[in-house]
Amino acid sequence: MSYVDGFVAAVPASNKEEYIEHAEKMAAVFKDYGALNVVDAWGDDVPEGEVTSFPLAVQKKDDEVIAFSWITWPSKEIRDAGWQSAMEDLRMDPDKNPMPFDGKRIIYGGFNIISDV
Repeated sequence: MSYVDGFVAAVPASNKEEYIEHAEKMAAVFKDYGALNVVDAWGDDVPEGEVTSFPLAVQKKDDEVIAFSWITWPSKEIRDAGWQSAMEDLRMDPDKNPMPFDGKRIIYGGFNIISDV
């Protein structure tokens, strides 16, 4: 069964174009190392919560937008090898492809797909 990495980040609204460029560069790297699909989405209807929410989880500021992204891999094994290769790839160098958001507030996790209807 496929494997998915998911990400949630708070991105300054003024950095939308930079985020798109960053995401496109990252997608190319992950696809080169086995990712089946890389999706980046820009928040449009992301409510603030009182107990839990995407905005609370990433400590979203007033001038930021939630970005939600995921990478689909054929398997966890291919994902693990792909991540290792991607981290060694010079295209991932922060000087060449800087993150247009606070990387300390990103949420990330890997997931086994249990249903895909």
